[in-house]
Amino acid sequence: MNDTLHRATFQFDGQYNAYHGKVRDMYSIQKGNIVAVVSDRISAFDVVMPKGIPYKGQVLNGIASHFLDAVQDIVPTWKKATPHPQVTVGYACEPIRIEMVIRGYLTGHAWRTYKSGERILCGESMPNGMKEHDAFEAPIITPASKAEEGHDEDISKASILDRGIVSTELYDELERITHALFQRGTEMAARQGLILVDTKYEFGLLDGQLMLIDEIHTPDSSRYFILEGYEERQKSGTPQQQLSKEFVREWLMENNFMGLEGQSVPEMPDAFIQEVSDRYIHLYEKVTGQEFIRRPLNHLESDINGAVNNWIRTN
Repeated sequence: MNDTLHRATFQFDGQYNAYHGKVRDMYSIQKGNIVAVVSDRISAFDVVMPKGIPYKGQVLNGIASHFLDAVQDIVPTWKKATPHPQVTVGYACEPIRIEMVIRGYLTGHAWRTYKSGERILCGESMPNGMKEHDAFEAPIITPASKAEEGHDEDISKASILDRGIVSTELYDELERITHALFQRGTEMAARQGLILVDTKYEFGLLDGQLMLIDEIHTPDSSRYFILEGYEERQKSGTPQQQLSKEFVREWLMENNFMGLEGQSVPEMPDAFIQEVSDRYIHLYEKVTGQEFIRRPLNHLESDINGAVNNWIRTN
């Protein structure tokens, strides 16, 4: 269970800056490029778990690359190349400091909010009489402000505009593209026998041009249900079959952790880490319809370093 890329610091050719996120490490290199190394770290409740998950970085990078290629006709993306299964190289954009979260179903955070008695989430109304996992009449957008450190926070469109985070015109375009991306993701999921339940998109600007950045439609950013039997499970009150990392959050909650002050992160046993790894691989194959190729886990750091520097020297 130790063969994971959990904490690593790279120094690529022409590198002049580095940022270490919860899951991705971003390295700025010359010619306006950025290298995203997708680690095997896993986070929940905005807290990074102390142990990595084997193959998780390869899964996330592979799924994100698959979907970034599939939406190029909707919006330009930051991706240029994937020189290693855990690496994407792309344009260095100026991030827009909001996440465009879109929800098609009353699940996860939306359900926990609803269950508490609230009927407004990020300025969006949620009708009375809904059950967990019911579909909204139309998808709702519930943005989150991007924190430099700590927890992201729910924010409404009105607050985004009041704070001047983006202009009205730019926000309207973000909304339009978010709905279009979610529709494309929904259609692709349905072909694989899945329901895209909710997800989030991040955007940036490159010389004034809006671009889609970061990962999309991965199990870290999205939630999927199994399509077959969804209606029957809703009618009978049976839990939906999910493909997401919600089961990790549920395990943490069962072990008295929700990222609250004073709570200690429980240590994941090896058997559970293996289960998480297997479920990520299963999700890759289910979502993309492609076989997951298990790359060697030894020498990850040196392999990544060599692959990225070779790309830099030839581009």
